Amino acid sequence: MTVEPESLLQQARGGDAATLGQLLELYRRYLALLARVQIGQRLQSKVDASDVVQETFLEAHRSFGRFQGTSASQFVAWLRQILAANLTDLVRRYLGTQARDLRLEQALAADLDQSSQALGQILADPRSSPSQHAIRGEQTLLIAEALARLPEDYQTVIVLRHLEGLTFPQVAERMERSVDSVEKLWLRGLTRLKQEFAEET
Repeated sequence: MTVEPESLLQQARGGDAATLGQLLELYRRYLALLARVQIGQRLQSKVDASDVVQETFLEAHRSFGRFQGTSASQFVAWLRQILAANLTDLVRRYLGTQARDLRLEQALAADLDQSSQALGQILADPRSSPSQHAIRGEQTLLIAEALARLPEDYQTVIVLRHLEGLTFPQVAERMERSVDSVEKLWLRGLTRLKQEFAEET
């Protein structure tokens, strides 16, 4: 990621629509990963994460003038709120609830925040200091980028284990594999993720 999100955000605030598009692209894989977790839990094969992200970007373009934040972290939190609202609409459409459900939207927003935090912790040392925890927030996007470059099986086992919080037996059941093969796949996946992440940083 060669361009700083903060500088892009300032330019976009100046009315540069192309810069806003460039800024949003920095978050595509990150948002797609978060959407994938929620879709996997609720909507299975009915919805594609990339479509939800595209709708989120369209909404962000339409309502960017109402964005009140000044930092990249506030911007990404705002994008997660839009993503949560879009996912809520999809849940209503496919699972048959009619009226807008604020509790569902808040629950989805909390789930997305939790997934984002879990993503930032995948490669973290559990003994890390508070300042290292702050850096982890900045590295979350890089981890999402690195994860997106892994083979599908590696992505799936890491998402199920770390973002959905499933046990190895549950992951094995979901992936229709043995527990032993899932554990080995997970270890290989983490090794590859660390290699890909090292190339990002």
